[in-house]
Amino acid sequence: MRLFIAEKPSLGRAIANALPGPQQKGEGFIKCGTDTLVSWCIGHLLEQVEPDAYDPVFKAWRFEHLPIVPREWQLQPKANTRKQLTVLKKLVKEADELIHAGDPDREGQLLVDEVIAWLKVAPQKRAKVQRCLISDLNPDAVRRALAQLKPNQGFVPLSTSALARSRADWLYGINLTRACTLQGQKSGYQGVLSVGRVQTPILGLVVRRDDAIAAFVSKPFYEVLANLQTEAGEHFQAKWQPSEACAAYQDEEGRVVSKALAENVVRRITGQPAHITQLTRKTKQQPPPLPYSLSSLQIDAGKRYGMSAQQVLDVCQSLYEKHTLITYPRSDSRYLLEEHYERAPRVMQAIRNTCSSLVEAVEGADPNLRSKAWNDKKVDAHHAIIPTEKQANGTRLSTDEQRLYELIARQYLLQFYPNWRYLDTEVMLDIVGGSFIARARETVENGWKVLFPSRSSDDEGGSEGLQSALPPLQQGQVLQCLSGELQEKMTQPPKHFTDATLLAAITGIARYVKDPDIRKILRETDGLGTEATRAGIIELLFKRHFLMRQGKQILATLAGKALIHSLPESTTLPDMTAEWEARLNAISQREDSYQAFMQSLEATLGDLIGQVGQTTVKVPVSTETRQKRKGVRRSRKNTTKK
Repeated sequence: MRLFIAEKPSLGRAIANALPGPQQKGEGFIKCGTDTLVSWCIGHLLEQVEPDAYDPVFKAWRFEHLPIVPREWQLQPKANTRKQLTVLKKLVKEADELIHAGDPDREGQLLVDEVIAWLKVAPQKRAKVQRCLISDLNPDAVRRALAQLKPNQGFVPLSTSALARSRADWLYGINLTRACTLQGQKSGYQGVLSVGRVQTPILGLVVRRDDAIAAFVSKPFYEVLANLQTEAGEHFQAKWQPSEACAAYQDEEGRVVSKALAENVVRRITGQPAHITQLTRKTKQQPPPLPYSLSSLQIDAGKRYGMSAQQVLDVCQSLYEKHTLITYPRSDSRYLLEEHYERAPRVMQAIRNTCSSLVEAVEGADPNLRSKAWNDKKVDAHHAIIPTEKQANGTRLSTDEQRLYELIARQYLLQFYPNWRYLDTEVMLDIVGGSFIARARETVENGWKVLFPSRSSDDEGGSEGLQSALPPLQQGQVLQCLSGELQEKMTQPPKHFTDATLLAAITGIARYVKDPDIRKILRETDGLGTEATRAGIIELLFKRHFLMRQGKQILATLAGKALIHSLPESTTLPDMTAEWEARLNAISQREDSYQAFMQSLEATLGDLIGQVGQTTVKVPVSTETRQKRKGVRRSRKNTTKK
């Protein structure tokens, strides 16, 4: 008998629907034909045990117990899924052949592997387990995956990497959370001060942004514009570029802070000739944006609709599992397999019939075009999120489901539109020895931008100071500066994070790191955490009252700030997480070992706990908590008197 073990029931049903033979539903499984069963996990069926399972003495939180490092790791069944684990135990024992059908990522690999290990499957049987990688729940796509089974042994390094991550997170979180909480109790804080190797750097990001805003002092700076006129009477503006001689009157960002200097430039250039010293025109083009990964979709949906990362993930799961309208959503890739290109006409037809607002976009797409999205070398476990070939009545979708499907479908259709072509013009001018510059960008061909009529070309970045057009000009031409114009501006503080900008900062965390080697790692690993975990970690920070919302803004609470200000700096920065991810990836590529990674972590952990032990963790106590404590003390006094 052959047994498929899927990651969740929806995937199990999709596999069963793609298999031949009549179906017979059982308790926790589906029988297909005469010799094939499909069963499933319900997410993780097993979880790490608590420290007191290793030694009852650990039930009490004491600093002298730290660090707690298990020598023989233990898992236990989750209480709410124990019944399904019992079902799998019986089926696995009866099966002659096992097929691992976890989600196509690191966590999905471990999730089923750990069940097989927990059930003590014989070594000979484990050696023959096959792997089924499914990223699209539609029957045709599932059948293709079923025809391309691979030996599960080839995924052992990926599973080992996930195991190392799981155990390392337990060690780091359990030990530092206990250490910080115990230190906080010394200052009167009664809550749990949770620490995690991803959640704490994310919290640190918000705290440092809030601190920068609180400490910010706005200061004036000055710019000078030259109002120019050609011989034909056409007008445009050019901006003054201060020379090195002005450095003493500029701030660290190169802005002129001396009003007198700027006023002097205005007086000097008014009514003077302006000589064009250099003129360049370049026709450029920009290819369409790639299809979405989960993070890029979450960022766009946050900007457009104010949706949180968790909301986007939840809606995507519904589109994937319930409606089967999109491919696997927890993807970190923005590329597609080349074999998908042949299915494009059918996907376009599905978009046309599902999303009425994109009918015109489908008609304008050229299926003969091929963007750089199709690239097998850039696809690992899973590809970008795209619509499936399934057609549905869009009115049956919720508002959020319609919105996200339209975003995903439009991004897919972009791959069949030509590049956006534009002409960049840059003019350098000399006015009485001062340097001025004028820039313009004109669209030559809209290309894929026709699908974004409300979005200006300036949205693509690098567009500050761009004018829509300049009059016909030539190098060496002499113009007239009618007047100088002084513009007084104020420096602006950083903006508080929103759902979209916080997620963008997390995925682009490299820009906040000074060390070039660590910055390189973070670029390669696409930021902090993974596509599958980021949304949950952000929500966890809210649940633990380290973050709060103020309208669309995300701010750190007093507890969140106090925790970050008290912790060793290394725990609040992304550097260590970057190093972890690099090593975990190396383990998955057989370039590093589980043992070496865990040994180095244990050594680091001892140092960090020592640093926390020498720190005072002061968390401000809220008025409400103070009142409750006063009430408790009064009650105790009254009881004593009685």
